[in-house]
Amino acid sequence: MTAASPDAVPAPGGAPHPAPDAAPATGQQLLLAIPALLVGAVSALILFGLDELSEWLEGLIWHTFPAATGLDPSNGFFIFTVLTTTGIAVGLVVWQLPGHGGRDSATTELIAAPLPLRSLPTLALVATLGLAGGVSLGPENPIIAINAGLMAAVVGRMFQRVPVQLTVMMAAAGTVGALFGTPVAAALVLTGIVAAFPRGGALWDRLFLPLVAAGAGSVTMRLLAKPTFELPLPSYDTIAPIDLVSGAGIAVAAAVFGVICVVLFRALHRLFHGFGNPLVYITLGGVVLGLLGALGGEITLFKGLAQMGELISNSNEYSGLQLLSIFGVKLIALAVAGASGFRGGHIFPAVFLGVAFGMYATVLMPAVPLTLAVGAGVLGMVLAIARDGWIALFVATLITGSVVALPLLCIAILPAWLLVSRAPEMVVAEVPDTNRVHNPFRRRPVL
Repeated sequence: MTAASPDAVPAPGGAPHPAPDAAPATGQQLLLAIPALLVGAVSALILFGLDELSEWLEGLIWHTFPAATGLDPSNGFFIFTVLTTTGIAVGLVVWQLPGHGGRDSATTELIAAPLPLRSLPTLALVATLGLAGGVSLGPENPIIAINAGLMAAVVGRMFQRVPVQLTVMMAAAGTVGALFGTPVAAALVLTGIVAAFPRGGALWDRLFLPLVAAGAGSVTMRLLAKPTFELPLPSYDTIAPIDLVSGAGIAVAAAVFGVICVVLFRALHRLFHGFGNPLVYITLGGVVLGLLGALGGEITLFKGLAQMGELISNSNEYSGLQLLSIFGVKLIALAVAGASGFRGGHIFPAVFLGVAFGMYATVLMPAVPLTLAVGAGVLGMVLAIARDGWIALFVATLITGSVVALPLLCIAILPAWLLVSRAPEMVVAEVPDTNRVHNPFRRRPVL
């Protein structure tokens, strides 16, 4: 990216940072590793704080309050009331408070240009309310936006020679590393982004500082908590020839339903936002989510990380019809939550959907190993929702905990990618406003 590029990110003084034609010097990389370490560690601390706050509020809403009042948190009316109230609370913040909850997550990709500082407090507030209230969205989009905005402001003052774009990438890498507990996820997420930049040295020269931040973020989070995605699935040690067909078939079928979710999301976004006032359309979204939650039960609420563990641990207790119902309710809930103005990410609920779909596939085809079915389901669903083959492969492998299944997943992703590559994305055009910030990180999806 040249200095004259329209995608150049303005420096704090207003002039764009020119991109270097060659790889940066080793001494410069080592010097910049200091702010990269700090950015990664601080990003993990902020993620940990947001997680702790949302879990405390979730416990207060779903456990302490019902225990004190004698209410049943699994009761449909209680679920409906909490989700509707959450919609009202988030709608009021977006409508009335300064910053208005940042950008609508439906209009931005996982990594975007930094938000102004005034938007960050209300973004953190609405993200916490959504996570605690049971909204079917994950924390990834808001927390990356919060860390990117904060780090861009702080690093811009303390290390003025560090380009804003690089700071955003380091903050995103540190956050992703902390979310998944490993810097590998950040490397895969960022590879497609930095590879799109035409200059600046070799790929690993451009990945060096973000990976320093990702390593610091993942280590910091592992010192504070034990993030894990691996499920208690049976071991998968032997590949049967038929597994090539069944794995690819499940991945493609899951991707089909993922595309359906995307199409529904885009149609619902137009419908909800047609009401104009965020208090109206976010409250309406809360009402619909409350009805869906009352229908599907607690297992269909929240971001889905704990719930997919519950699904696998109690797999013998679910019939095929129950799994299909859970899958359908969660799929619609993801589309509604993303479309109606709640702030949150789509990857975590997409993983839950993939797990549920894989379990249902084994009901229809009992001969298919559960581990393979779940991995293929996660692969296809995340691929359609996130439109990134690297992260889909990574999460599917992480979920199964099986290196043996990885070659099958690498094959299964190929027909699934052909299906989703021309399908619509789970991002809509941003409604023009005076606070709009150009996104220099807009990129083509990568396989």
